[in-house]
Amino acid sequence: MSFGGPDQFSRAFSLAWGSRDVATLAAMFAEDADLLTLTGAWAEGRKAIADVLAGELAGAFARAKLVTGRTKLRELGTGGAVLMQRFVLSGIRHADGSDAGRVGAVLNAVMVAGGGGWEVVSASFTVEG
Repeated sequence: MSFGGPDQFSRAFSLAWGSRDVATLAAMFAEDADLLTLTGAWAEGRKAIADVLAGELAGAFARAKLVTGRTKLRELGTGGAVLMQRFVLSGIRHADGSDAGRVGAVLNAVMVAGGGGWEVVSASFTVEG
């Protein structure tokens, strides 16, 4: 699943995250995309991205919610864009089940336009601060 434009990615990502829709999340990435996740996992390729996200969303982030913060989008000509998206995460659980509190995070994504729409080719989702 590609998305219509770089300005639509943050919302599509947060909606899929909120519904734990790993298939939709992974489909936003190119077949050979790379992703560095919040836990520090580095996934290469759409299948690996799906596997890593499935594990994270079933584990510490099973109840986590994303709230969208500041967005900075830089278009690179007509076929590329770089996005920096701040999020606040809540509902994260430690391994013992205790609440980890609220965490600031930044999703940095490089996107390209293709025949079927836009897709992410590389992204880092990291804890802020």
